[in-house]
Amino acid sequence: PLAVHPPSALLNRKVSVLRYDITKVAADAIVNAANNRLAGGSGVNGAIHSAAGPQLLEESLTLNGCQTGDAKITKGFMLPAKYIIHAVGPVYHQYDKNEADRLLERCYLRSLQVAAENGVNTIAFPSISTGIFGFPITEASAVALNSVRQFLQSAEGMTLERVIFVLFAGEDEKVYRKTIPKYFPP
Repeated sequence: PLAVHPPSALLNRKVSVLRYDITKVAADAIVNAANNRLAGGSGVNGAIHSAAGPQLLEESLTLNGCQTGDAKITKGFMLPAKYIIHAVGPVYHQYDKNEADRLLERCYLRSLQVAAENGVNTIAFPSISTGIFGFPITEASAVALNSVRQFLQSAEGMTLERVIFVLFAGEDEKVYRKTIPKYFPP
């Protein structure tokens, strides 16, 4: 793929792709692909709530939900991560393509802003909106990687040392590995 950004060895060292269980990642923060109610659910959301323990739901419910495209933070509870950033991505078929892309981008950028505001140096993302929310993985990976690249280039993003895309499915990992050189060229 043709690169969208110039090469940067510094930024390339900060971003990686991993096939793993995000609930086992010992980053400062992991991102949860949450729903508007912040009340747990299926997929990565259910796995994070299950692994973090019942205190996560208790704290989540005090946050009064979360708008699509936004993110809120809780403690990590029983997870190795100190924090969980709950990001609500768009349900793909509810928006036109441009609006879905914009909301997904906002979701990643807000997660990164919340991370920076809370002194997070390392953050792990799942692939937001690509499960039951139906966002096509190829398009979603491009939005995710471009959003992270934009943020890391900003003054606010300088404090982030590591951004890891933690993907549960092998097919998702392949797509991210294929897409990464476009936004983080070698």
